[in-house]
Amino acid sequence: MSAKTRIVVLHMREVIYTVIFAALAILLILLLFFMFRADKKSDAQETMGYVSGVYTSSIVLNNQTMDVKVVVDNNRINAISLDNLDETAATMYPLMQPALDNISQQIYEKQSTENITYDENNQYTSMVLLNAVKDALKKAEPETGGDAEKETEEETDAA
Repeated sequence: MSAKTRIVVLHMREVIYTVIFAALAILLILLLFFMFRADKKSDAQETMGYVSGVYTSSIVLNNQTMDVKVVVDNNRINAISLDNLDETAATMYPLMQPALDNISQQIYEKQSTENITYDENNQYTSMVLLNAVKDALKKAEPETGGDAEKETEEETDAA
């Protein structure tokens, strides 16, 4: 067997073009990878943003109006309280303030109204208060816009 030796002659111009095209292909693949990867952190941060301010939602119980006031800044729920709770309403609905304290403590810890738990003894009171807090937080979302101190009425008959 005779082995024939082949000599390959490469022109420098061809080598340079091949290296440039290979580098461009790698750069394009990296660019596509970074553009279309799933970035879950930015989505979660966008949904948690609020417009800073004080937002209220009204609750009407047997012709007595109480306001749930929620104070938020850009990304945090700072305070939740009951306004316009007179002595008559406090006497007729003694579980309002303790239920709100329980709910607000959980909301401060979670910074969300999801998965809030409450006692079975005051579940209806807690549900009414939680819905009022959710309504106030909807006003604080940037998509809906809105100015501070807007009110929406939620009429509820609790026995």
